[in-house]
Amino acid sequence: MRHGFASVLVAALLSLATVPAAAQVAALSRTPDGRPNLQGIWQVLNTAAWDILDHQARLGVPAGQGVVDGNEIPYKPAALAQRRQNLETRATADPETKGYLPGMPRIMYMPFPFQVFQTADEVVMVFEYDRGVRNIYTNGTPHPRGPLNWWMGDSRGRWDGDTLVVDVVYFTDQTWFDRAGNFHSDALHLVERYTPTGPDHINYEVTIDDPNVFTKPWTMRMVLYRRKEPNLRLLEYDPGRFMDHAQAEREK
Repeated sequence: MRHGFASVLVAALLSLATVPAAAQVAALSRTPDGRPNLQGIWQVLNTAAWDILDHQARLGVPAGQGVVDGNEIPYKPAALAQRRQNLETRATADPETKGYLPGMPRIMYMPFPFQVFQTADEVVMVFEYDRGVRNIYTNGTPHPRGPLNWWMGDSRGRWDGDTLVVDVVYFTDQTWFDRAGNFHSDALHLVERYTPTGPDHINYEVTIDDPNVFTKPWTMRMVLYRRKEPNLRLLEYDPGRFMDHAQAEREK
């Protein structure tokens, strides 16, 4: 009898535990066509921009937990040697230090906010960092004919239930994944998944495939948080302008 009561109690508690999650999903703001409304200003709260793997603190770099599944990147031997060289020369070799766009997916986890605008045919992301812009077409149109080499790639999205799935191709090889020297080639192919878990959180998952650099695909996961300060808006961070100013000061 006691066991029966315990089973009923556990079942009741488990059912109660699912109520908040279900209520959160039901509370999602939706667009007129019934899709989750992703519009707003979002930002990560992690240290992936410095290193996507577990890392200790050092001067100018906060300690952080990695965002890579298994905390390991499956580099090919030659690519691993290149990654080590990148790490040693990161202060000047990282393309981001030259004022370039960070590229994808790095711009998603730079420590700056970005704003999402959404229609039935397109999701647009505007980034505070370097005035970056992404257009994710959700109208069923295919990627243009390639090959092409773009900083942000070409993004085509579709809805899988409440998850926005985005296929991204056509990259330059002039971007890294982080300040620690993790890199890719122009054969990079990304598949992103944006899954709202409530009105103010999105689970972001991106699978990386690059047969020139890695032995197999691998995945990063993190949470995007909605910024909710009153009167919040994107400001401007233009690294190229700061670098031009610094160069002019040195030449005086």
